[in-house]
Amino acid sequence: MVPRYARPAMTAIWEPESRYRIWFEIEAHAAVKMGEMGTVPASAGKALWDWWATDPKIDVEAIDAIEAVTKHDVIAFLDWVAQQVGPEARFMHQGMTSSDVLDTTLNVQLARAADILLEDLDALLAAIKRRAEEHKYTPTIGRSHGIHAEPVTFGLKMAEAYAEFARARKRLVAAREEIATCAISGAVGTFANVDPAVEDYVAEKMGLEIEPVSTQVIPRDRHAMFFATLGVIASSIERLAVEVRHLQRTEVLEAEEYFSPGQKGSSAMPHKRNPVLTENLTGQARIIRSYAMPAMENVALWHERDISHSSVERFIGPDATITLDFALARLTGVIDKLLVYPERMQRNLDRMGGLVHSQRVLLALTQAGLTRDESYRLVQRNAMKVWESDGQLSLMELLKADPDVAAALPADVIEDKFNLDYHFKHVDTIFERVFGA
Repeated sequence: MVPRYARPAMTAIWEPESRYRIWFEIEAHAAVKMGEMGTVPASAGKALWDWWATDPKIDVEAIDAIEAVTKHDVIAFLDWVAQQVGPEARFMHQGMTSSDVLDTTLNVQLARAADILLEDLDALLAAIKRRAEEHKYTPTIGRSHGIHAEPVTFGLKMAEAYAEFARARKRLVAAREEIATCAISGAVGTFANVDPAVEDYVAEKMGLEIEPVSTQVIPRDRHAMFFATLGVIASSIERLAVEVRHLQRTEVLEAEEYFSPGQKGSSAMPHKRNPVLTENLTGQARIIRSYAMPAMENVALWHERDISHSSVERFIGPDATITLDFALARLTGVIDKLLVYPERMQRNLDRMGGLVHSQRVLLALTQAGLTRDESYRLVQRNAMKVWESDGQLSLMELLKADPDVAAALPADVIEDKFNLDYHFKHVDTIFERVFGA
């Protein structure tokens, strides 16, 4: 985790003290249930929660010092708690294994991280929707292969992004549901020394579902799907960021990142206004996606368990969620403050002498009785003259002057095919599909 790209709420989930607090809650809830069942004295769970009610400080350094000797993090934590609570603490962890605590804790952390990410997505969706409605009918050129294609609106570009991130939100909801499971099943997951009722109780108290079958560890296909979902969200972030970067190019300049007073674009060139935020988002997306692969490789563990996944998750758990949280917040800021230039969009639309209306003329010629191949040839031979003139010639005027075209289409019909509004007649339909009526 790089502090430069981290926000406090998400970072707090992964702090050692937060992790130890979850460990304690799991152990204390388990002790309470075991006390109810007579597995341990009922006084054990009470002693743990009585101590907890004093809001004790978790001494991370002291726990680390014990671990330096025991070489085992869970044992170190249990020893430290026992020093604070006293003899009753010896009943903690009865019949449990370290993975019961570690895996359940990780899933609590991932579920809480997902909750923050869902809030991030809601904020981003709200910003995108606002800009979409603002520019619902702002004409701009649609591009395929980076080349002028046909007119669209900037609002449609935003609606497209909204639909994509709405899908991302649904995927994250599903991923959160899938990751939020609890395993308190003991060594190799057979419940030989801990009753399944303990798992039920702990799961309820921690806001989780039970893991149907755990093999001492919670199956890592759940985690693979979770991190893969984060990777797909990162790809959607990059897609929108790249769009902004292209729109900000000097030759295009239809939109650009907000440039704040006093901001500097280049140490050498005072005139520069660079798309640094969206370039940064492209880089962060690469990092977030990279965590999906090791999560998938974690699925295949030896027999009932090994710990080859453990070190990986200590990296990717905090890093992926913290970075994605930052990236979503940054993208929300970019969209919210994005500078949009409708006049430049119109100028670019008009730049190529009406070439963007070629398909409508093609279709009109076929409807007038010409074959498609002949219609294509007639329009293309005039379009290429406009192309080679760098838009200085007018496609409409060339077509009206072409005797073969004029024989099939009257001048007023040709002129009608260059009506920009024609392309926007279904904008409302698309918006209703995306945003609802």
